[in-house]
Amino acid sequence: MKLICRSFVCLILTALLILPVCASGGDSIAESLQMTGAAVTEIPPTVSAEAAVLTDEKGNILWSRNADKRMSPASTTKIMTALTALTDCAEIDATVKIPGEAVGVEGSSIYLYEGEELTVRQLIDAVLMESANDAATALAIACAGSVEAFANRMNAHCTDLGLSDTHFVNPHGLDDPQHYTTARELA
Repeated sequence: MKLICRSFVCLILTALLILPVCASGGDSIAESLQMTGAAVTEIPPTVSAEAAVLTDEKGNILWSRNADKRMSPASTTKIMTALTALTDCAEIDATVKIPGEAVGVEGSSIYLYEGEELTVRQLIDAVLMESANDAATALAIACAGSVEAFANRMNAHCTDLGLSDTHFVNPHGLDDPQHYTTARELA
């Protein structure tokens, strides 16, 4: 199960890191790669992201911009939320009774209502596929008793992964000055 979770997280992170490359504006990756002597046969799109990291399959950085600048991870937070729930929650098919604190959370939602019952699996699916902030909050409370306790578990996973410039305060990614990561650590 842990291997599947890690593979899934790597796949999602790769997709999230490649998506900004498809935007226009900014420095050309091809120009940067040519400066390092890398062979470039086709000029790729430019990058408009304020901070970005491009790695090869081994994790070697091929190109970066502001790689160590602390920034809000926004909804990429939900990747760590899912990983934490998969590793720290009881049974994935356990039923969760939705607490009032998870109802009406700002932003993306699946419109949970208090007392509704879903499984941990269904909540994880909603977090990853619908970017549901209410489902992320429900997972946090179900798995750790509170959002704060769950964020502490997320941060413990960061430590286990060797991340020293990433810190979570919530399971959904809504802005908070103490909720941050860097492009390098996200990569």
